Amino acid sequence: MKEILQRINQIEQEQKRRKNSPLARYNKGKIHAKQMEFHRCLKRNRWVFGGNRSGKTECGAVETVWLARGIHPFRANRPNIECWVVSLSQQVQRDVAQQKVLYYLDKSWIKQIVMNSGSRSSPEYGVIDSIVIANVFGGTSRITFKSCEAGRDKFQGASLDFVWFDEEPPQDIYEECRMRVLDRRGHIFATMTPLKGLSWVYDEIYLNRNNSSEVWYEFMEWADNPYLSAAEVQSLTDSMSADMLESRRYGRFTACNGLVYPEFCEANVIRPFDVPTDWYDAISVDPGLNNPLSCHWYAQDYDGNVYVIAEHYEAQRDVAYHADKIKRMCEQLSWGKDKFGCYSVLMDSAANQRTLNGQRSVAELFSEQGISVNTRVNKGLFSGINKVKALLKPLDSPPKLYVFDNCVNMIREFKGYFWGEGDIPIKRADHAMDDLRYYVSNLARRTEKPPAKSAVALDKERLCRKLRRGAK
Repeated sequence: MKEILQRINQIEQEQKRRKNSPLARYNKGKIHAKQMEFHRCLKRNRWVFGGNRSGKTECGAVETVWLARGIHPFRANRPNIECWVVSLSQQVQRDVAQQKVLYYLDKSWIKQIVMNSGSRSSPEYGVIDSIVIANVFGGTSRITFKSCEAGRDKFQGASLDFVWFDEEPPQDIYEECRMRVLDRRGHIFATMTPLKGLSWVYDEIYLNRNNSSEVWYEFMEWADNPYLSAAEVQSLTDSMSADMLESRRYGRFTACNGLVYPEFCEANVIRPFDVPTDWYDAISVDPGLNNPLSCHWYAQDYDGNVYVIAEHYEAQRDVAYHADKIKRMCEQLSWGKDKFGCYSVLMDSAANQRTLNGQRSVAELFSEQGISVNTRVNKGLFSGINKVKALLKPLDSPPKLYVFDNCVNMIREFKGYFWGEGDIPIKRADHAMDDLRYYVSNLARRTEKPPAKSAVALDKERLCRKLRRGAK
């Protein structure tokens, strides 16, 4: 009887210990909403851009332990996990990522520790090579720590379930790690403060230049961390320059001269909806053959709100190809034709120019393909940018410019459009920004609503929209 009571007491003590463990408290204390968004995301390439002390490393360490242990609350769990935790150097590994992983690992789960330096009895003071832990499915999982300073050669050969990058890695090591998770359909996640400016991560992840459906990111800042004192946050904020705050507090990418449209934000991006055809306003094109041709369809409601509802954006294609794509999209949208039976587009006046290599201008080439080109556009750079800014963030009112979230190239250009020297934007990935400016510079607000439609006409429109959705 005494032995039974002792055993019951041991079980109760173990349950109490685990209930109060750091891993148990992580999800039961103050809710850090951004951390939960990261954990819930099922994309295979996830990134947290966070300021210092924003809680980004905590969620990376917990994600690693959850996956290796086989107890992730939002993902399908598997036995016998092989993973890497990648830091910039062994010193940073010891002081940051390694320390966090050890903090959330219950010692009873650890089966083996292999050290690069230091003692296994005090692994937190040395540099760990790998930790083998018990997986709840009955097998074991191995967490291996890697250092970027070892070079790309040390990242070859393995087959992995996931990789966690603690801070921004060199691009060659990132690419090598992507190969390591390929055969197991594994995934990559990273937690970093963007201190290197507009690096490869800015292009590859933030701008998502390849339009990968598996890329996901979020920003974390001090105010997102419920464990930080508001007074301390304010005190530190007051002591920092604006540039330093962008990266150190908000985790944002910064450039020397800043964004042209810092007003653009998530509020300007909306999900597509059925746009009434009487809102249809204009199609604007920035032509290109080797460079991308950017074409967007614009609508305007009777309150002056502008909607970018569709896009065609492609490089290294001829005029016939682009004209066909434009006509197909117009047919899909039931876009109206002009009095000559053609679809009409706005285009830079330079489209009228003929080169030494061609007898016909770009405008004439499009006209031959059944696309009517209007080159009488106001293309003033400074005035056009100011008009776009006024739509993105009017004074004391909601945005007046909205972009459907399937217009991915325009959204990417908004986020990567920077000032250069002399109040001139850098000529880099600006094609959608140009066609937007042509449209906005020639925008005339509608002042009168059309006559009310009959019930029969409204039913007919609803039926047409339903049939179009079915055809897709």
